Amino acid sequence: MASTARSLTNPLLLRRLSRRTTISSSSSLIPSSTTLIRHHPTRLFTSSSTLSTSSPLLSTPPKRPTPFPTITRKHHQHQQHRTLFIQTEPTPNPDALKFIPGLPVLPANASSIEYTSGRQTTNSPLARSLFQLDGVTSVFYGPDFITVTKAPDSLWHLLKPEVFALITEYLNNGQPVVQGEILENEDTKAQEGDSEVVSMIKELLDTRIRPAIQEDGGDIEYRGFTDAGQVLLKLRGACRTCDSSTVTLKTGIESMLMHYIEEVKGVTQVLDQEEEIAQREFERFEANLAKLKGNDAVPKTSGPHGIDAAA
Repeated sequence: MASTARSLTNPLLLRRLSRRTTISSSSSLIPSSTTLIRHHPTRLFTSSSTLSTSSPLLSTPPKRPTPFPTITRKHHQHQQHRTLFIQTEPTPNPDALKFIPGLPVLPANASSIEYTSGRQTTNSPLARSLFQLDGVTSVFYGPDFITVTKAPDSLWHLLKPEVFALITEYLNNGQPVVQGEILENEDTKAQEGDSEVVSMIKELLDTRIRPAIQEDGGDIEYRGFTDAGQVLLKLRGACRTCDSSTVTLKTGIESMLMHYIEEVKGVTQVLDQEEEIAQREFERFEANLAKLKGNDAVPKTSGPHGIDAAA
């Protein structure tokens, strides 16, 4: 499964890990001072001063309860019919739901793919059909799952059956969800000219952090490392619009990178242009609302002293 943590191979990173970890009887790496624990049901990463062997970022994440489908085949006029049983899992983002068909969604080693508008779905008929459903705001393809994100005012009990039907119908046809060439994971792939620090960051992201993020229906993309020691990361899928994304970055990912790689001083989230505009608008709205509350005024959406006028 793509979400399974992979073995570390970077010699320098292994030496640093050995100085900061103790070796258990099963030879699994356990942090000696910082443990990252996923708290159910929000499954956020938080720091803990106690030692634990259950950290999803430092060991193989727990396997799901047998999500693989029962497949029946009926022979009729030399045609085969396959029935899929799709499992769903909640994510830390209440507006995102993870659909697990029990078979690969993307080829092995392929990069995850995210569509945030119907205009981007020219190479994926399935994503295009999903965007035609009222309330769908993004579609994310992981190695063996599909994450669908809805608008906050949409209801899952109305939308989920329609998503089920589309995914089942499309996958039963045996067609790939993405047409044409699919790029491999390049963001954490070793590149000529990478420094030792960048190589360690990429390997830690790929082997320890990415599998845990994918378990929550999302992914993480490496965007760079600055001279000031900041690791630039992009959250995708369910994590992109999650209210707790900042907590995930700072309390979980940043803590782990800084613990094992002393050159790392922090983590910065990279936003796309549309996300930056939306965030600025939201921050301006919050500032205006706080100003109105500070003046003991009742927030209004119209009038000379309303939020609309203040904006």
